[in-house]
Amino acid sequence: MILSMTGYGKASAAFQGKKIIAEVKSLNSKALDLSTRVAPAYREKEMEVRAMITQALERGKVELNLWTEQQDQAAASPINGELVAAYYRQMLDLSAKYGIPEPDDYWHTLTRMPDVLTRGEVQQELTEEEWVVARDVVQQAIDHLMAFRRQEGAALQKKFEEKLDNIAALLASIEPYEKGRVEKIRQRITEGLAAIPDVQYDKNRLEQEMIYYIEKLDISEEKQRLANHLQYFRHTMEEGHGQGKKLGFIAQEMGREINTTGSKSNQAEMQNIVVKMKDELEQIKEQVLNVM
Repeated sequence: MILSMTGYGKASAAFQGKKIIAEVKSLNSKALDLSTRVAPAYREKEMEVRAMITQALERGKVELNLWTEQQDQAAASPINGELVAAYYRQMLDLSAKYGIPEPDDYWHTLTRMPDVLTRGEVQQELTEEEWVVARDVVQQAIDHLMAFRRQEGAALQKKFEEKLDNIAALLASIEPYEKGRVEKIRQRITEGLAAIPDVQYDKNRLEQEMIYYIEKLDISEEKQRLANHLQYFRHTMEEGHGQGKKLGFIAQEMGREINTTGSKSNQAEMQNIVVKMKDELEQIKEQVLNVM
């Protein structure tokens, strides 16, 4: 079964009065594009975290956030009093110097200044016991993301099967028009020659030229190759994850056969069918970018 590159996972755990939280998000990408935001307390373990992500997720634009929060709701964020006083003096000086009106609510303004209120993250010496918990939280977030990828992959595979069935049905619907068009070509050429007065032509040579012309318009090989590509696409999906690029190449080959069929189609009905096949294939191409 295929996997989607799109996914989301989040996990958390409590450790000595604080909450450790890990969040992992991924989108499609040709390779692994990993960015991490790790709490200062875990910065020394960032390379280990990146290795865990690289081994598990393989491809995708991945973003990992690992942080901590205080569990004690009554614990207030400390206010930097010295910084507040410094901001207050600067505001008074600037107001007097440039004639800027003083704010009605100094306190509201000051609490919004940078670094006045510290973040709720807990920063302390990292112990081995805490890292074991934090590492498990990261692993759980990764596992949740992988479950999301499997679920999305199953939905993608179902969608692909539907589109492949549609293309196969459209391909089969060409056959009645294909059989009738040979006689129509022959009749049109014969009627055209008959409409020219006193024309003399070699019927054997005409027959040879018609056979050559009809062979150039034959789409039997294109139909067979397209049918093979459809089957190969289905088989590749069953090979498991990591087949996204391969599926993209197969879709390109399918497009070539459909385009060649369209260029050889000299009937409006056949060309309409080809347009419908292109539409189905375009939807496959759009979604295959999300496949691992």
